[in-house]
Amino acid sequence: MASTSLRLRVRQFFKERSLKAPDHRRTRAAELTLRESIYPICIVTILFFLWGFSYGLLDTLNKHFQRVLNITQARSSGLQAAYFGAYPLASVGHAAWILRHYGYRAVFIWGLCLYALGALIAIPCIKAKSFGGFCASIFIIGNGLGSLETAANPFITVCGPPRYSEIRINISQAFNGIGTVVAPVLGSYVFFNFSDKRAIENVQWVYLAIAVFVLLLAILFFFSKIPEITDADMEFQASETHVGAEDKPFFQQYKLFHAAFAQFCYTGAQVAIASGFINYATYTRPGTSNSMGSKLYGGAQASFAIGRFFGSFIMRWVRPRWCFVVFITGAIIFIAPAITQGGDIGISMLYIVLFFESICFPTIVALGMRGLGKHTKRGSGYIVGGVVGGACVPPATFAAADAYGNGIAMVVPLVFFVAAWTYALAVNFIPSYRNVVDSFTAAEVGLHGPAEGNAGDVENTAATDKAHVEEQDNAPVADQDRAPVAEQEKAAKPTVS
Repeated sequence: MASTSLRLRVRQFFKERSLKAPDHRRTRAAELTLRESIYPICIVTILFFLWGFSYGLLDTLNKHFQRVLNITQARSSGLQAAYFGAYPLASVGHAAWILRHYGYRAVFIWGLCLYALGALIAIPCIKAKSFGGFCASIFIIGNGLGSLETAANPFITVCGPPRYSEIRINISQAFNGIGTVVAPVLGSYVFFNFSDKRAIENVQWVYLAIAVFVLLLAILFFFSKIPEITDADMEFQASETHVGAEDKPFFQQYKLFHAAFAQFCYTGAQVAIASGFINYATYTRPGTSNSMGSKLYGGAQASFAIGRFFGSFIMRWVRPRWCFVVFITGAIIFIAPAITQGGDIGISMLYIVLFFESICFPTIVALGMRGLGKHTKRGSGYIVGGVVGGACVPPATFAAADAYGNGIAMVVPLVFFVAAWTYALAVNFIPSYRNVVDSFTAAEVGLHGPAEGNAGDVENTAATDKAHVEEQDNAPVADQDRAPVAEQEKAAKPTVS
């Protein structure tokens, strides 16, 4: 009897942590208050730090491999191509499929496991000094991080009151910025202050530590109870704002595809600047060592992180779409002097550019997802897939640097910034864009708990689902007479007078 009770408790324990969430069922996840959303947002924000650290580490390793393997800037950009080229494979491929058929928590665990696998594969590749092998391991890591971004960005955007979605995602992304600060500073001490042999050993220990940490985090996500936000929840949220955009077929959501295009162009420009920053500093500022260049890059990423916290702060009073157009315009203005000046002036200009870059990526995600309703999960994958720009623009920038110099090469990201600017102008000056964005900014969902008249429906649905599961668990064997069960069900139905 005791063993049966224990078995039932264990079965119930794992059932409560099932990774599959039915998308047709509405929950209260889309109506969470600020207080209720704190824990899930905090645990998911850890993931933002993780891929910020990985991204910053990649840019530092780029310069390290140029020196150790004696390869050109253009060839070293293969790291960025492998890393960001994996994103669309995840965001519109395997991670998107898992997100739509299972849920957010399943994608978090899947992405962390891929990240750990890639980190472990990187160790023998680093030891063998195989650039191609290391690119393959980075491709696996990129699939893992692409999976995490596919789920984490929309989760943070929709987990809590819609009015504050841009603020939430920018605060979470600010911890991504902290990760990008820590990685190059760590790299300046781990990679550039030792002999090449010792530096390679240090890199191996870094990736082993990453693998252990992310596997522990995957276990934490399995045991944590975080809300699953379904398509039905998002359809309800869109209906509450009366935008009506979700009524259109998916491939007629032209605002979504404009956002994805802007993400492609913006991310390409951002990654091109970041991955070329150390090269820019060492080539245009005489006497700058690789170690000093890495520290300067850490300072630039600190400027990026500060910009995200500052942007999140002012969004409390200023419309996010206004902040977006001002920040991306600032990036365009200040990258221009870096093309011709170089040295301390050029580096200072890039510091300011990174400050203005700060809020662009998360704000494009949040604004692009507005009004998608039941298409939210699928649509967010396309916006995150725009990150593939980080695989396309850096090779062009590095090729220009090899041919014309690191200053002139900054023309390439400038062109892509201008292309991304078109979306910022659209959400501010074209009514069909602006009205959808503003309707969510004014929404009352989640500010006063569940909407009256809807909470009961959600609870009844949840109770029905729970009863259905219990009925399946306690179902009699096939050869048992089911007639008494049918009679009980009939008797249990309320009569209508």
